[in-house]
Amino acid sequence: MALAAFLACEGTLPPLRGQMEVGRDAYAVVVAGKGIAGGDLYAVRTEGGVAVPITFTNVGEMRPALSPDGGTVAFLRGQSLRDSTPGTVWVMNLLSGADRELLLPRGAGLPARVGWSPDGQSIVVGTATALYRFGAPPAAPDPHPVPPAERAAAESSLAVLLGKPVFGRVVPCREPGALCVVGDTGAPGLLARNARDPARWGTDSVAFIAGNTIEIRPLGPGRARSLEVSGASGPLRQITVFTGRPAP
Repeated sequence: MALAAFLACEGTLPPLRGQMEVGRDAYAVVVAGKGIAGGDLYAVRTEGGVAVPITFTNVGEMRPALSPDGGTVAFLRGQSLRDSTPGTVWVMNLLSGADRELLLPRGAGLPARVGWSPDGQSIVVGTATALYRFGAPPAAPDPHPVPPAERAAAESSLAVLLGKPVFGRVVPCREPGALCVVGDTGAPGLLARNARDPARWGTDSVAFIAGNTIEIRPLGPGRARSLEVSGASGPLRQITVFTGRPAP
């Protein structure tokens, strides 16, 4: 699909117009509302404040993943008005509001995870049994299974990796409701109790949700901080972040 066609989806409006400069300002996208499994997607500045809705459908949206340049968000949508189980994969251009569905091959099963390659040129979708790679807009989707030799790199697109260079990843602990950090060697280390939905927060921090607050922890020296978010309809879940691009 050509870029012009992707940007010119009839009836769409730029969801962040007048609120944030897409691809330059730092912002997070979170899920809020509509029960446990899904909700609408909201954008909020990384210093906190009022959340701006970017989806308005009657089905649940979940598992958002911002592209490396901050201009596009990939996410999953529920199967129906009554069923918030992930059923389809979508991408939305935050400059225009245009979205499109990424169709998995027949027999692939339902999507469970979505992420971006580090260069932003492809989107990785995980199902219960396989990984698939799509071309990122404006390229043709051209979905195909990830070959075994590329599986580790594709899995890293779906993981919460810490640091640059990467020194660990965030995983659920054996202790219910706790998050741990796993490195290449050694036992998992506790990151936080009563925490969920971890996310990489740039190269120097990690975020997670505790209660209804986004907590941000530096990986090195520095103070932890809490991101207060208002205006979202329902509890916060599932974070993804673009940490901004300096002005030229």
